[in-house]
Amino acid sequence: MRFFQALILIPIAILALVISFAEAYDPSPLQDFCVAIDDLNGVFVNGRFCKDPMRVNAEDFFFSGLNVPGNTSNQVGSNVTTVNVDQIPGLNTMGISLVRIDYAPHGQNPPHTHPRGSEILVLIKGTLYVGFVSSNQDNNRLFAKVLHPGDVFVFPIGMIHFQVNIGKVPAVAFAGLSSQNAGVITIANAVFGSDPLIYPEVLARAFQLDANIVKELQAKFGP
Repeated sequence: MRFFQALILIPIAILALVISFAEAYDPSPLQDFCVAIDDLNGVFVNGRFCKDPMRVNAEDFFFSGLNVPGNTSNQVGSNVTTVNVDQIPGLNTMGISLVRIDYAPHGQNPPHTHPRGSEILVLIKGTLYVGFVSSNQDNNRLFAKVLHPGDVFVFPIGMIHFQVNIGKVPAVAFAGLSSQNAGVITIANAVFGSDPLIYPEVLARAFQLDANIVKELQAKFGP
């Protein structure tokens, strides 16, 4: 009898062990990659080391300057002023950050993604056309709106999204992100401006373009 009870208990114990592993999870990454090493002299933590609490002061939680417009005299006509853990050390482990985005007339924040955070944007001034594209699994649907001052739009984590100033005057928006370091991947820069460059033939086939056109794009975005 005890033998059969043992046979029953063994699978149950194994199942409990599997469930305990299934419920475990890894911490969210706080930079592009964190390669495992055996040499502890080269340790790089996922995030930041913590300051001695007795040495913490109000300046560790403070930033000034979001009232200052960013310089939009560039190719895309926009400027992002970032306030993350690099600017406010006190944001470490809090999972939030903030940006101010300035747009020249007809300027844009070109298609990009935030690999480590969702974004919620509120328009303060001007008129924006904004949107994001869902994944292949969802048939790459476009979710877009025209925003006016006071309007809010959310960009889910990892989705390619954009904002365009469709007005004739400068626009200003503020956005919160669900990470102390959400990261940003600008699509055109990443695809056509990687270092070293991706073989033009690869991109030509992927985008159904002539290889010479790809080379022209790489000349514009390349290192």
